[in-house]
Amino acid sequence: MTQLELKETKEMQNKEGQTAKNIAVTQEVPVTNDVLVKKPAAENEGLKETKELPLKESAAASSTSEQVPTTQGIPVTSDELTKKLTAENERLKALVSSLEQKIEETEKKYEETSKHAMEAESKIIELKTAMQRLEEKILDIETEDQILRQQALLSASNSKTSETAATSAPLENDQQENVDTLLKCVSQNLGFSQEKPVAAFTIYKCLLHWKSFEAEKTSVFDRLIEMIGSALEDQDNNDHMAYWLSNTCALLFLLQRSLKSSGSSADRPAATSIFSRMTQSFRSSSANLPVGVVQVVEAKYPALLFKQQLTAYVEKIFGIIRDKLKKELSRHVSSCIQVPRTSEESKDDTSPASHWQSIIECLNQFLSTLKDNFVPPILVQKIFTQNFAYMNVQIFNSLLQHKECSTFSNGEYVKSGLDSLEKWCTEAKEEYASSAWDELKHTRQAVGFLVMPEKSKISYDEITNDLCTVLSVQQFYKLCTLYSDGNNNESVSADVMSSMKLLMTDDSEDDSSSFLLDEDSSIPFLVEDITDSMKVQDFADVKPSAELTENPDFQFLQE
Repeated sequence: MTQLELKETKEMQNKEGQTAKNIAVTQEVPVTNDVLVKKPAAENEGLKETKELPLKESAAASSTSEQVPTTQGIPVTSDELTKKLTAENERLKALVSSLEQKIEETEKKYEETSKHAMEAESKIIELKTAMQRLEEKILDIETEDQILRQQALLSASNSKTSETAATSAPLENDQQENVDTLLKCVSQNLGFSQEKPVAAFTIYKCLLHWKSFEAEKTSVFDRLIEMIGSALEDQDNNDHMAYWLSNTCALLFLLQRSLKSSGSSADRPAATSIFSRMTQSFRSSSANLPVGVVQVVEAKYPALLFKQQLTAYVEKIFGIIRDKLKKELSRHVSSCIQVPRTSEESKDDTSPASHWQSIIECLNQFLSTLKDNFVPPILVQKIFTQNFAYMNVQIFNSLLQHKECSTFSNGEYVKSGLDSLEKWCTEAKEEYASSAWDELKHTRQAVGFLVMPEKSKISYDEITNDLCTVLSVQQFYKLCTLYSDGNNNESVSADVMSSMKLLMTDDSEDDSSSFLLDEDSSIPFLVEDITDSMKVQDFADVKPSAELTENPDFQFLQE
């Protein structure tokens, strides 16, 4: 071989060695860089060694052609490392996914636990309220029982009255003078302090100071009842009646929070059950009232009887005001049932809308009077709720009894009035209007049917499930049979009428008045409704009668 050929051979070998080196470095460095990215920081040192090892091997391979690794051998090391890192990466992903799932499960359990805790707290509050009402009802039962027993013993005690009267005459005379002064004062309109009636608070403070609640015999309660009864003679004066409704409610609340039937706990065995212990806890908690406002006392028969009589007066005054509003509304409701004829309008020079406007003005007048006298909102709600129910009965029954009322045009007239009532309820707010608007649901749905277009295209299911859900089958059938309109606006289809006939029983069809609504004139509240709506703290800053505080015999009112 010539020197030239030998030189060319060496150059070719050097090029092949350099090529192998470049291949090794090119393939190993990316793998190493990928390892450095994926592996945690704690493994960086090991990766550096892994990086240097193939580099050293490739450098050694360059010294001799026999040691140059083939391109096929290098990927083997890279694939193994990649597989290991991929497996480690998948393991970490699975671990993170497992942790996320556990966190999600923990959050759900926490939400469920919180929800259960809130529900339990709500039930505890409801239970406490129910227990308190039960305690008050038990007290009322004990009171009534004691009254009956006292009345049974009254005849036996009459023989001893003359003997005790002689010894207690001086004290009774002094107290009589103070009672006369009190009655003369509170029989006037003393107004309000901190939105609470001054007369009621003054009466309560005097009775408490005189220990009248604890007296076995006293005439002060009889005289108070007589005074209240005399005040109710002026029933035509709405402001006067609202004033005494406010006073009797406030005084009844104070008595309800103060009076405890004598012997109700002393003669009772020790509490053993949870129910009994909870009942006693409410008794003890009722004693922790603001000092100087309300004091719990062992009430005797005269005081307990007075509370019963006061309750009766609250119900009576409520009924007087409610019926007075009903009487005023009745003068206008009859004109709101059917759209007035043109000839009738020209006679009295009034528009159809004026009749509904008269009702709105009447409602506003009563609401203003009740608010000015700070009648408890719960009673204001009941007054308007029952009167809206009264209007519902009157208008709805007329729509189902008179053919001339069940027309499209008359439905539009009544609907315009209902819109005015809805607006009034919104402006009066829930505090005073409460659910009054809901009391008109029968009339609202009946009128909604009268003004409904294309009645013949509506199915029975659509009517009963969506449009007239409150009306019974008998009521809706009667409305459909009476409906008529001069513009050939057809009623429901024959299929709908057939469906209703099948559902109605023979008995209901024979009863011509089964579709009419009945008016409820009962007293729609309990004593607990009043007492639960008021707070003892509301009386903390109430001032008694300024006239009496100047009297030396009533200096205790300033304490």
